[in-house]
Amino acid sequence: MATDWAGEPLWLHRKGAAPADRGPVVIPGSRGTLSYLVNPLIQSGNETSTAIDTSLRSLAHGAGRKWKRGDARPRLSARQRPEDLRTTALGSQVICDDKELLYDEAPEAYKGIDQVVADLVDAGLCQIIATLRPVLTYKLRRADRTGATKGPSTARGSGKSRPNSKLKAKSKQAQR
Repeated sequence: MATDWAGEPLWLHRKGAAPADRGPVVIPGSRGTLSYLVNPLIQSGNETSTAIDTSLRSLAHGAGRKWKRGDARPRLSARQRPEDLRTTALGSQVICDDKELLYDEAPEAYKGIDQVVADLVDAGLCQIIATLRPVLTYKLRRADRTGATKGPSTARGSGKSRPNSKLKAKSKQAQR
């Protein structure tokens, strides 16, 4: 995205941030915490805020990880069994057949979303519209084109992740 910052044009690439100039934003918590629907106070047409320069029209897109992937199971397995992780403190259900992923995505592996959102509000970057409570989390590892699994994916829609058969066919043709 091309933008002007301090009188200089630049391309803005957001990694770990959500755009704050396109209307309301969901800032997700973990599967065991609330998520927040917020109204950014830095929007196109609201150019009077000095926070625009410091935030680059961006908001946090979540709390972020506290522990690296793979560190959660050794930290939690002595205290929590996989069955314990299938119901959250908020009473929502978790469907996940991959025990490693069940631990990797445990709420304890993430920083506190409440503090992240409170900091954004205190900085004058957004106001809270609503909180959202998770009811069901369905987790699976994504399959790449070769069928190998990669990082976690939250399934949406049909709840299933299938490799694209056309991509597989093209991949096989390219190997010949």
